[in-house]
Amino acid sequence: MKLDSDDFELFGVPRQFDQDAAALDARWRTLLTEVHPDRFVSEGASAQRLAMQWSVRINEAHRRLKDPVRRAAYLCELQGAPINAEDNTAMPAGFLMQQMEWRESLDEAFGLAEVKALASAVAVHRDSALAELRVLIDDRKDHAVAAQQVRALMFVERFARDVDARLEALEQ
Repeated sequence: MKLDSDDFELFGVPRQFDQDAAALDARWRTLLTEVHPDRFVSEGASAQRLAMQWSVRINEAHRRLKDPVRRAAYLCELQGAPINAEDNTAMPAGFLMQQMEWRESLDEAFGLAEVKALASAVAVHRDSALAELRVLIDDRKDHAVAAQQVRALMFVERFARDVDARLEALEQ
């Protein structure tokens, strides 16, 4: 293993959006076992510190590879299409209108059934957008368009967390 390997090389998986979650988890456990600091007790403090650095690196890579939006953003960045979410918030007008409609629906939803329906609509949209990301990244290799899709999904996920918070409040 090399510290400068990208996450896909580190985990020994193809550099693509479509990943097997169970295989990622299994590889993560294997890698952590290989670098666990307790295995380096006899080699001294510096070897243990290095093992700890490797553990941190492996955990960061696992979090990035497991999360489809973070994985897509990472793939785009590796292919020269950075997300720049902080600087580039431009979105298509249709997407912005949908966001406004969802936000209004959430503001006006006072019953559990209404919020659950909204959560379902957002989940369907998210699943559709993730499927499109797979096509854009793995099939078309269109990382610039995929980067736009990732930025949009970041908005959707933020809104989904707001919907989930409202659901939790209503279910209590």
